[in-house]
Amino acid sequence: MTTALAVPAHAWADEVAAEAAPDTTVAQAAANTPDLTTLAQAISAAGLGDTLNGAGPYTVFAPTDAAFAAVPQPMTDYLMAPANKWALEQVLTYHVVPGQITAEDLYKKIKAGGGTAKLTTVAGQEISFTEVQGNIKVDGTQGSSGYITRSDVAQSNGMVHVLNGVLIPTITPPAAPAADAAAPAEATPAS
Repeated sequence: MTTALAVPAHAWADEVAAEAAPDTTVAQAAANTPDLTTLAQAISAAGLGDTLNGAGPYTVFAPTDAAFAAVPQPMTDYLMAPANKWALEQVLTYHVVPGQITAEDLYKKIKAGGGTAKLTTVAGQEISFTEVQGNIKVDGTQGSSGYITRSDVAQSNGMVHVLNGVLIPTITPPAAPAADAAAPAEATPAS
């Protein structure tokens, strides 16, 4: 079974050796892969570099630059605004699953699940996997999806699968600071 869609052979030929480095982390792989520069910038903007350079293991479904370019500009502007770092972090961690999961593992889970597999992301929300004409399709919420166009790029702290779409989770604003919740209530006169 193949997991690659019709991608020109030259698109990844020079990058494969650089990507699959046993001493490179998943974050470094994004930074060192020409077609993942937007992901690398987003990881940096969200402050996730240290985490994704950590021990892991992590499986990252890495959207390409073209996938990010397809996101409507108002959404991109919102996510990349420094004040919305929390939302960008939720989107990025929605592309990360704990553990090291290969394409073969995904195919087995899809078969065992009767055609669908679900995994819980680091963001705490599920993503779904199906097989479409021999390719793995990944579905998020809000109609977001993508296909794995390059699978099993092993790194020192996990696995990278390149995705031709950006998955969008249900974005939840951060809770109000605890100091506001713990403020003493003003006394009200008894009636």
